[in-house]
Amino acid sequence: MRTDLMKTPIIIDTDPGIDDVIAITAALFAEELDVKLITTVGGNVGIENTTNNAVNLVNFLGKDIPVAKGADQPLLNKLVSAAQVHGESGVGGYHFEAKENCTLLSSKHAVEELRDAILNSNEPITLVPIGPLTNIALLLKMYPEVKNNIKEIVLMGGAAKGGNMTPVAEFNMFVDPHAAKIVFDEQIKIVMCGLDATLQTRISTDDIKEIAGYGKVGEMVSQLLSHYDSPSSTENYIAIHDLCTIFYLTRPELFTGKRATVNVVTEGEASGCTITHYNEDGHVHVCLDIDVEEFRHEFIATFKKVNEKLEA
Repeated sequence: MRTDLMKTPIIIDTDPGIDDVIAITAALFAEELDVKLITTVGGNVGIENTTNNAVNLVNFLGKDIPVAKGADQPLLNKLVSAAQVHGESGVGGYHFEAKENCTLLSSKHAVEELRDAILNSNEPITLVPIGPLTNIALLLKMYPEVKNNIKEIVLMGGAAKGGNMTPVAEFNMFVDPHAAKIVFDEQIKIVMCGLDATLQTRISTDDIKEIAGYGKVGEMVSQLLSHYDSPSSTENYIAIHDLCTIFYLTRPELFTGKRATVNVVTEGEASGCTITHYNEDGHVHVCLDIDVEEFRHEFIATFKKVNEKLEA
């Protein structure tokens, strides 16, 4: 846990998405983080729904964080969504409280907002993409000058072994492999929170029941997680992939990994595969293991603290 008073400035690029909503909520209340901007991308569901979900969530949480709508389609491929997992809206059957504040949504494209936020920041920004990497790839190609003020990219996606869309490809990489290749080919420090680590996260039905008692946010999180049709293992546990990026920033000691160079396959049956070459000169830190029990403890503690802050 960070003990200094300086917060890490971050921008979240996201496609909400049940686990996106949970990750964003944790980030917005983390004492270690300063969320400067939320940008949306087509992924788990289409861009209109991902953007609505982001705006509705920020309003629901009573925060004043700008949201900018980004790319609705991958760079070259047709969008493949995960509505069968997250529901047609992206948040299952959950309905956010109606709010009249629509001023959060920027009139500028997400890539423009990303450029401005990064170039205008007094200290290097950490990018936290938890959806397909379309916006980030466009940013790096259109405005390469931003690279000088990016501290690192902590992303959810990829896998050193296996996949969840195909036998070798994780969803975010599979949706826009061309964007992923652009990002991984840049010599920017990247932390890859992929399936190797995220599938180890184990939130039980008992954990979800406990969270439900933590005010309106706990009720929201429990309802969202209850939407998942099937758990991620036969032992009745659920994996919360995107939350790993936030916990990596606030509790890095929970994770272990190796340095590597990652090559993204863009065509053919292996499209979206992240071929991982471990080497000490690699600019990618691949998370491979996670402290499962501490993750569960942090998950519960996080939303207990959120409730305490909202009720204070």
